[in-house]
This record gives sequence, C-alpha cells and structure tokens, in this order.
Amino acid sequence: MGFFLETLLGGLMAGMLYSLVALGFVLIYKASGVFNFAQGAMVLFAALAMARFAEWVPLWTGIADNRLVTTSIAFILAGVVMFLVAWTVERLVLRHLVNQEGTTLLMATLGIAYLLDGVGQSIFGSDIYKIDIGMPKEPIMAFEATFPGGILINKEDLIAAVIAAGLVILLTLFFQKTSTGRALRAVADDHQAAQSIGIPLDRIWVVVWCVAGVVALVAGMIWGSKLGVQFTLSTVAMRALPVVILGGLTSVPGAILGGLIIGVGEKLSEVFLGPYVGGGIEIWFAYVLALIVLLFRPQGLFGEKIIDRV
Repeated sequence: MGFFLETLLGGLMAGMLYSLVALGFVLIYKASGVFNFAQGAMVLFAALAMARFAEWVPLWTGIADNRLVTTSIAFILAGVVMFLVAWTVERLVLRHLVNQEGTTLLMATLGIAYLLDGVGQSIFGSDIYKIDIGMPKEPIMAFEATFPGGILINKEDLIAAVIAAGLVILLTLFFQKTSTGRALRAVADDHQAAQSIGIPLDRIWVVVWCVAGVVALVAGMIWGSKLGVQFTLSTVAMRALPVVILGGLTSVPGAILGGLIIGVGEKLSEVFLGPYVGGGIEIWFAYVLALIVLLFRPQGLFGEKIIDRV
C-alpha cells in the first residue's frame, strides 16, 4: 500500500506540472479561439530570461551573497520581459489579424514560436544554464509510522506542485470572479459580438498573453530548476498536449484534472504494467489516452460541446 501511495503522489505532483504548461494553451485559446503553438517557445524564452538574469543581477548589483534577493529580482525582470513580449505580439501581430480565420492565427503562433526561439538564442545564448531557486533536492521519508518503510517524497516536486496549484487557483478565481475574466470568456465565444458591446479586443489579448507569459515564466522556472535550461525545454509543451486534449481546450479546471489524470496514469502504468510489456509505457501512455478521448468526446472531458445550427 505504501509503494502504491508513493507512486500515486509522484503522479499527482508530475500532473500538476503538466497542468501548469497546459494552462498556457487554454488561456490563449479561451481569448483568441486559436491553439497557441508558441507556448513551448514562451516557456523556453521565460526560463532563459530567468536563468540569465540570475547570473547578471549579481554583476550589476554586487549582492551575490543573497540568493533570495537575486532570484526575486531575476524573476521580476523576467516577468517584465514576458509582459513586453505579450505587448509586442499583440501590437505587431494579433492586432492586424482581428476576425481572421483560425488557420491564419494558428500560423501566426507558429511564426511567433520560431521568432522567440531565434531571439532567445541571440539575446541569452544557447548554452545549458541552471536555475537555482532554492528548492531542496533531497527526498524525505513520510508516514513511517503508518506504512512499513514509509513513503519517499521528492521535496522539490512537492514544492513545485504547491506553487503550480496556487497559481491554478488564482487563475481560476480570475476567470470566474473578475470582470476581465468574464470579458475573456466573451471574446472567446465571439470576437465580433464582444467588440459590438464595447469589449476592447486589443486590450483583452494583451491581458491574456501577459497572463500566459507569467504562466510560462513559472513553468519555465520550475522545469528549468528540475531539468536545466536548454533548448530541448520547449518540448515540455509537447507533454502538455495530451493534457489539453483530455481536459478540453476551453476549460481551466479541465487542464488541471487532465494533468492529474495523465500524471497518475503514466506513473501507475509504468510501475505496475511496465514490467510485463518491457517498459516504456510512460512515453506513450498520455498520447494513447488522448487519442481514445478524441474518438468518443472530441471536445475533451470538460470542454464545451460545440453545436452548429444550420
């Protein structure tokens, strides 16, 4: 029982990190109705900014001995960079594509992805960098009195999952309780109708891209701390695609629950079924599950069902 719970907790913590990346896809889709292929590049760009600012800030300020202050300043500076990226994307790209076909917007996000990859490499370099935000790497043993041998918990994964959960809660409240959140939902339903009742589409898109940029920054910071900041980090977004398909492109709670389902499913299937099939289930489990869901419920488990009347 203890081993099962240990695997289950590991899956839940990994699922929260998947959900964090998937949120970026959902946020952009809810505001613009387009799947944002630039989300992986945004995670990489934000992580590069965070890592490089963490190196440069001590040189600029001379406070190398205080990691907390250095990390905080680097996070703020990287956040400002992501806000500038969001503003630039809206000003130079999205503003000129209002009310265009979804395919046009999709291709625009592909162009933004390649642009961010190139600009990130030009500004911040292409080496492998490290983000040290002070999260402990050593695992701990918990519930030793309840289960023989206890349950091994990775403290870094636990803290990362708590951070991700806190951000998810804030975003959920933002969408449900604020006027801007309701305006975002209106824009997602119909751009032209939202404009006709006075909702400024350009401002809404700037807001949602800024929020998605902050989500990308937090995701990049956590994944960069775990894996190191390198250009393969943008592929983390590919791990979130099944989460979005499973939960639904229009559902913030769906992104959360989809991430948890896939995280737990990957861990349990690899540990308990892997030995019988030679392993490797964790690599393809999420994509097979997403394919099955697409066959029976194309909008995802929690997505809005689209009804076209003719």
